[in-house]
Amino acid sequence: NLFIVFIILMVLIWYISAVHEIIHGTKAPENSMHYMASVQNKKGEHVCGGFLMTEDFVVSAAHCDGSLTHVVLGNHNLKKGSHQKIKIENKTIHENYQQVGLGNDIMLIKLSEKVKLGHGVEKIKLPQAEINLKENQVCQVAGWGTTKTHGKPVDELRVVDVSVIQRKVCEPQWPGLPANVICAGGYETDKGFCQGDSGGPLVCDGLAVGIVSFNYKENCSYPNKPNIYTDISKYLQWINRIVKSRKYEE
Repeated sequence: NLFIVFIILMVLIWYISAVHEIIHGTKAPENSMHYMASVQNKKGEHVCGGFLMTEDFVVSAAHCDGSLTHVVLGNHNLKKGSHQKIKIENKTIHENYQQVGLGNDIMLIKLSEKVKLGHGVEKIKLPQAEINLKENQVCQVAGWGTTKTHGKPVDELRVVDVSVIQRKVCEPQWPGLPANVICAGGYETDKGFCQGDSGGPLVCDGLAVGIVSFNYKENCSYPNKPNIYTDISKYLQWINRIVKSRKYEE
């Protein structure tokens, strides 16, 4: 019955936290993860994470859309040091995105000018084809989100190792789990993301394979459900189409 499925999905969305931080991680080394971006509002407040795909495109999560005005790159500490602060020219959300928890949670941010690479700013590669991550494969997720349930966001970038969870294990924990997602971290561990980390990358073998999407609402200390990421490899054609169309407009 489609109506019952719809009700179940709506209930699940009620329990989903829209924006997420790193739980039981460590400070990211200064010489690492130079692709990380803080997507901010006009007050200069960190709203979501993101990552630099090309010199003028940052990838983030669709549910982060809102009062975003600029992107900050180039320093792990958001409160000090040198940064590149670049205005957002436009944002493209996947046409099938409806709301967090229903999938297609991906957004491309076109920057108003090209980033200067080097000095703490680098791009990260995406997969070149669809990928199938191995069970228990260890990947990394990073962000400036909170480090505990109901905590405050951090100024310094933090990172944690998370293990990939197979869909057959993940699906029973998330009835109605959307297609094109990766499950990693959370479930039966005390490591994962939390409020403030949304839009950041899941990095496996040096590639950005996932985008932080959602977790069980406000339970960051010991998440009893897997963390969910958008599977970037399922959106490569869409990404290429958007990037080419934006460049053509120039």
